[in-house]
Amino acid sequence: MNQTFNNKEKMTQILILLIPILITQLGMFSMVFFNTVMSGKYNPADLAGVAIGSSIWNPIFTGLSGILLAVSPIAAQRFGEKKNSEITSVVAHGIYLAVLIALLVIIVGIFALNPLLKNMDLNPSVAQTAHDYLVALSFGMIPLFIFNVLRAFIYSLGKTRIVMIITIASLPINFFLNYVLIFGKFGFPELGGAGAGYSTAITYWMLSGVTAWIIARQEPFSAYNVFSSMNHFSLAECKEILKIGVPMGLSTFFETSMFAVVTILLSRFDITTIASYQSALNIVSFLYMIPISISIALTVLVGFEVGARRYQDAKIYSWMGIALSVLIALCTGLMVIIFRYEVAGVYSNEAAVIALTAHFLIYALFFQISDAIQATAQAALRGYKDVNIAFIMTLIAYWLICLPVGFILAHHTKLGATGYWIGLTIGLLAAGICLSMRLIYIQKRKFSSGTHGA
Repeated sequence: MNQTFNNKEKMTQILILLIPILITQLGMFSMVFFNTVMSGKYNPADLAGVAIGSSIWNPIFTGLSGILLAVSPIAAQRFGEKKNSEITSVVAHGIYLAVLIALLVIIVGIFALNPLLKNMDLNPSVAQTAHDYLVALSFGMIPLFIFNVLRAFIYSLGKTRIVMIITIASLPINFFLNYVLIFGKFGFPELGGAGAGYSTAITYWMLSGVTAWIIARQEPFSAYNVFSSMNHFSLAECKEILKIGVPMGLSTFFETSMFAVVTILLSRFDITTIASYQSALNIVSFLYMIPISISIALTVLVGFEVGARRYQDAKIYSWMGIALSVLIALCTGLMVIIFRYEVAGVYSNEAAVIALTAHFLIYALFFQISDAIQATAQAALRGYKDVNIAFIMTLIAYWLICLPVGFILAHHTKLGATGYWIGLTIGLLAAGICLSMRLIYIQKRKFSSGTHGA
């Protein structure tokens, strides 16, 4: 990353970081996409089982990895301050936390998974697939969390292309493993939805291993000696990551768990409704990779400029990122509405699932715009390391607005499952407005051009 001197240079800098991050995010999401689509082609029960399993795993993973992604704004600010030795320490302690968190999740899962699935009152075949999928996925948990720390480190230096290349290279392997393990090809066992979990776990080991090798051997990453410094453990360093990371992780957890709760509530509907909702959500989530990629780039750029005390540049980056995210969401939302039946057909061969998925996608435009605003506003705040108030705002928006409004509309009006989509959109819009107001306050009161905020 370099200092920029006009808006054209800033937009160029955003795009240089953004495009590889976007391709990486789409690549990571493609693994989930392969899991869902190929399980759906196997049979609807496996599609529903993988969907339920994903709805349990996603909030846990995104929430906990959100803690580890605190490495990115902390390291980016250190990079702006030219404190390279401190960057090394931050990354090393991020790896320690990654292993510890992954082990804790595995231990909790051993005791909690079966009771949780039993209480969900699922179809037995759906419950079994969800269980087997999550058990399989757990074998890749440690490398996945480590990969997220290493990726955050690489991003904080502005070197986003290398992660893109690694991720793209892993996709054909993941697709092939899905094919042979789900359908039992080339002498491999026919595992159905569980096969998707095993193939993804294997891919995570490959991603983590290759990324670690590059950081250890290639410049500029090898100059930081991340792995050789891991024999020095500091509780204070871990606390700094947790101080920023826990509110970040909780904000992410409250958002993703909100979607998971909706999926669980919808599990009481028929399999067609579950499959249709999950298919529509996967399509919207795939498109959400665009604003989330802008968000990752925005956190790094704002953090870098704040570290260098160029507060006006940080402010410009913030609002350019938000505007770009909303514009893209508007365009993609319109495209989804226009081609909703064609897109829905990718996920299922059954006419009823396609029709209901297409119906849910009508609400995609407003949903995506609201999500784009809240994601990028929150990302800019993270660049300033202002995370505590954002956490409270997201908690209120997601759990006191999204879910109650969605539940009332779904169960006390004629809207049915559609009511949840409306509730989600209203809550996300409320979050976007509040986070934007917080961003304006931070920029005016704490990080104006002549002052340095604590």
